[in-house]
Amino acid sequence: MADHYDIIIIGGGPGGYTAALKAASLGFRTAIVEKEKLGGTCVNKGCIPTKSLLYAASKFKELQNCDEFGVSTDFISFDFKKMQQYKKSSVKSYRKGITDLIEEENITVLTGTGIIRRNKTVEVHSAQGKDYYTGDYLIIATGAKCVIPPIPGADLPGVLTSERLLASDNWNYDRLLVIGGGVIGVEFATIFSALCSHVTILEREDHLLGPMDTEVSQALEEELKQRGITIHCQVNVKEIKEDTDHGLSCVFEMGGQEHTIQTGHILIAAGRQPFLEGLLGEDVSLELENGHLKVNSEFQTSEPGIYAIGDAASDILLAHVAAAQGTYVVEKIAGVEHTIRLSVVPNGMFVKLPVVPSCIYTEPEIASVGITREAAVANNMHVCCGHYSMSGNGKSIITSRQNGFIHLVFEEFSGTLVGAQIVCPRATDMISEMATAIANGLTAKQLRLAMRAHPTYSEGITAAIENYFETKGEQGNDERETGTVKKPDGRAPY
Repeated sequence: MADHYDIIIIGGGPGGYTAALKAASLGFRTAIVEKEKLGGTCVNKGCIPTKSLLYAASKFKELQNCDEFGVSTDFISFDFKKMQQYKKSSVKSYRKGITDLIEEENITVLTGTGIIRRNKTVEVHSAQGKDYYTGDYLIIATGAKCVIPPIPGADLPGVLTSERLLASDNWNYDRLLVIGGGVIGVEFATIFSALCSHVTILEREDHLLGPMDTEVSQALEEELKQRGITIHCQVNVKEIKEDTDHGLSCVFEMGGQEHTIQTGHILIAAGRQPFLEGLLGEDVSLELENGHLKVNSEFQTSEPGIYAIGDAASDILLAHVAAAQGTYVVEKIAGVEHTIRLSVVPNGMFVKLPVVPSCIYTEPEIASVGITREAAVANNMHVCCGHYSMSGNGKSIITSRQNGFIHLVFEEFSGTLVGAQIVCPRATDMISEMATAIANGLTAKQLRLAMRAHPTYSEGITAAIENYFETKGEQGNDERETGTVKKPDGRAPY
């Protein structure tokens, strides 16, 4: 007889383990099916290891440019193998924290590959054999995998995915070509450029970072170019070939002409897609949509009692989105009040605003939440914006990090914050205030009441709010309707 649980979760990544912890805290008998290590791609092969290497590389970069602070060094070098050991230590420590919480909550971890069968039965294949478990509810949280586009030569030695590159212990990356200018691509370009590698990015679209605000992507592109990174946009990669002199060469078309770049290694960072292989048995069929599991507004699949969260079902492939959806689904099953908002429609508006922070850990950091001015105008929303250049911010001057800006988008008539884009150090921390404001429908007047410490990067938020009031008072209706911005000289208001 199959062992029975209230909730069985397939996948132990951020969505899966967050859902499990929430379920256990609400009294459900809970099990997680995970074929590898708890934490999923994010903890073991994605976010945590990447950000660890970014931090280590940034330290090396800082020491190379510390003379202006009165710090002199005779010789600076890096040990890539030790950096990787630091990365592995960070991953191990983070994963242990998750494992400890799972054990404290008496959550059962079923190690193996889970296959969904009829009547909400999960068949688990492990080294010990095959076992069956049943649940009142199933939650699919199987995550995503790297996309390998159909480029001839993409399977050659030296052509890597982000997961393979993260696992490398030895340094032989003097020349790195990155195919894809999204988040993964620009973060790896930042790491290897900081470690003195000659980096080139090839991007298919007309600017980096795809759906990100145009001004944000332009600011990042300028910063990356200043760091010596070569960037080519509107590129069509034709072929990857072996090269006797350098290892590899990449043939691509740009501006109607064919070009060739010689390089040592190529990172393919063309995005990720849901990992659903082997998930469903022959006696179960779940409806798909654009390669994802199709779910309703409550994340229920076409089969009652079976839910899907995170990368398996969402268009937004972020760890914190998966975690938030996991919490939402368990609270829905339990019939308790939701403790998290995934989107919001402010009073008097007709546009649904995502309350999902998007963070990119380049230098400077980039973070956004809500909608951009362009998206607001496309939805016929009348907006007025506040803008502040971080060149005049006290903390930016102290740290010699004066590139960047804060851009806030407010609905014109109510003054409600509907979007924020931040480019500066600690932007990924600062964006939480903006997400909180959008989730609670706060206005510029309410945000203005908050005192922000001096000297901090967050003072730029106050300055951007002040610029909004100046802009709103000085512009005519036609300019406000298109979200035109009057940019201040960058000086702080105090």
